[in-house]
Amino acid sequence: MATPSKSINVDLNSVFEGAVSQFRSLNPNEPGQWPLLPKIITWVAVGIVMVTLGWFMLLSAAHDDLDAERAKEPALKQDYRAKLGQAVNLAELRKQKLQVEEYVTQLEKQLPGKAEMDALLSDINQAGLGRGLQFELFRPGQVQVKDYYAELPISIRVSGRYHDIGAFAGDIANLSRIVTLHNLNISVSPRDTSGTLAMEATARTYRYLDSNELDEIRKNSAKAKPGAKK
Repeated sequence: MATPSKSINVDLNSVFEGAVSQFRSLNPNEPGQWPLLPKIITWVAVGIVMVTLGWFMLLSAAHDDLDAERAKEPALKQDYRAKLGQAVNLAELRKQKLQVEEYVTQLEKQLPGKAEMDALLSDINQAGLGRGLQFELFRPGQVQVKDYYAELPISIRVSGRYHDIGAFAGDIANLSRIVTLHNLNISVSPRDTSGTLAMEATARTYRYLDSNELDEIRKNSAKAKPGAKK
């Protein structure tokens, strides 16, 4: 009489032998004709490979995204600290903004408008005559338009005593409107031998641009930009 252990061993051997026999003489060109067990094992193996590849591909992309986000972290922290500092000092910054706006307004008041330029030129002329100077040249040049203001250069040449020329320069600086002197050249007057001096300089006056002029500048700037529609 056979023992139970021998019976189980015989059954396992037969099962193993039957499974092995299904893998013999498999034709790789005709997998559809394979026995059931090789098909199942092949499908499972292919599925495991596909899942593994997909998992590593997704994980690699996620790792790259994580590295990119980590690289942004220092800049974001710096931006946060800067904005936090602004938020803490918001009241003081607003106060400074109002002070700057008031200062700009005061400077704008020192710039004459287009209609006031003639009066300013007259003030410069009167400042020289009031000091006893002789104007040998007083010639306004071409107006130079800047972004927010216009600049008018004036070539002047006056003759007179040293102290009177100095007082004239001080009067120019104290005008209610902004006038600056450039390229000063003081020399002995060739027409006088009594010590009279001659001063050549370029006086620059400034005026603000009216709304029409600003609109024209903006239009010209827009046309000058690359890709602007004609």
